[in-house]
Amino acid sequence: MRQSTLFTKTRREAPKDEVAKNAQLLIRAGYIHKEMAGVYDFLPLGLRTLNKIIGVIREEMNAIGGQEILMSSLQRKELWETTDRWDDSKIDNWFKVDLKHDSEPDGSRSKEVGLAFTHEEPITNMMEQFIPSYKDLPKYVYQFQTKFRNEKRAKSGIMRTREFIMKDMYSFSRDEEQFREFYEQCAKAYQKIFSRVGLGDKTFRTFASGGVFSKFSDEFQTVCDAGEDTIYIDRKKNIAVNKEVCTDEVLADLGLSRKDLEEAKAIEVGNIFPLSTRFSKTLLNRFKDEAGSEANPYMGSYGIGPARLMGTIVEVLSDDKGIVWPREVAPFPVHLVSIAHGNKDIEAEADHLYDSLKENGIEALYDDRDVRAGEKFADADLIGIPTHIVISEKTVAGGAFEVVDRATGTASMIPESSIIQHLKK
Repeated sequence: MRQSTLFTKTRREAPKDEVAKNAQLLIRAGYIHKEMAGVYDFLPLGLRTLNKIIGVIREEMNAIGGQEILMSSLQRKELWETTDRWDDSKIDNWFKVDLKHDSEPDGSRSKEVGLAFTHEEPITNMMEQFIPSYKDLPKYVYQFQTKFRNEKRAKSGIMRTREFIMKDMYSFSRDEEQFREFYEQCAKAYQKIFSRVGLGDKTFRTFASGGVFSKFSDEFQTVCDAGEDTIYIDRKKNIAVNKEVCTDEVLADLGLSRKDLEEAKAIEVGNIFPLSTRFSKTLLNRFKDEAGSEANPYMGSYGIGPARLMGTIVEVLSDDKGIVWPREVAPFPVHLVSIAHGNKDIEAEADHLYDSLKENGIEALYDDRDVRAGEKFADADLIGIPTHIVISEKTVAGGAFEVVDRATGTASMIPESSIIQHLKK
């Protein structure tokens, strides 16, 4: 893509009311636009990155047997009343609306529905129609779907918003043993996801409260000073405990010693929850077991917010010059920077390389703008694409291109004849 035609532009300053580093950098670099507190639009660069992250998550969910679906954001009131999660005194972050041209069973004109913040109720209700027998289990379904949460503290940029895409997976298993086997597979898949997006060495499986469902649930926490959670890490065992449950009893259960734990601030980037039969029993989701008796499937839920993960990458990996994207989720793998100063030969050389990259399946953002070299270099660092290729009179005269690694700043001269091979390594 030619940067001269790219929709949006960089800016020197972020909005004065934006305090989160991830949002400041993403706004300045032209990835997102702020509509209001807790609500952001994704611009072309931002959407490309968000979709790259979604692609990584999708691949790992498919690899463990997940099947993708897409459910409605509109929620039936009666399902949530059945599980006692409709009333605002129980769940205080609902967005609720009235259907103007529908009616309640008693004949009144207004029918209230909710905008989904999670999908345990509707997926449990729907799945009952598709798993009449133990032979139909297990089932693992997931979606990337817009959720709405009336957050009281929409202050962390794209990491805590009122409208967001969530990857939520739900598992349905014959019994607890079958459920636990998949639960551990999903935990490993999550670690692969975080490694692929550049956060693997900073992200820890963290034991947290299981609430009413089980003794423990699992969070995946990325160490970062901007985090809202406090965790205690055992680096030798590569696990952590959330401060909220870090008692002597819990540490004993997990075989951890307090003296081996390191306190850290962290961002929750994913979670997995055992749900047992809480929803399947309440919503009458039943199947026939091998003996012909009715049973309720064991359930689990597994969540990752792609935009929250995107914001975390920016918080953790950015430097004083701007964003630093890992290659797998960068909007483009290559940023081609032409320093022509009106020299038609340099422009032609840059155009030729850009066309050659496209022909060889290498996507590039091509800075062909007529602006000063300093502005181009500053924008390239701010945007954060992992590999910069600089074309100038100096490089052309030497028969090579200057290739710069954004993360390290390391520069090397690569002959024109081997540039494609170098980039495909």
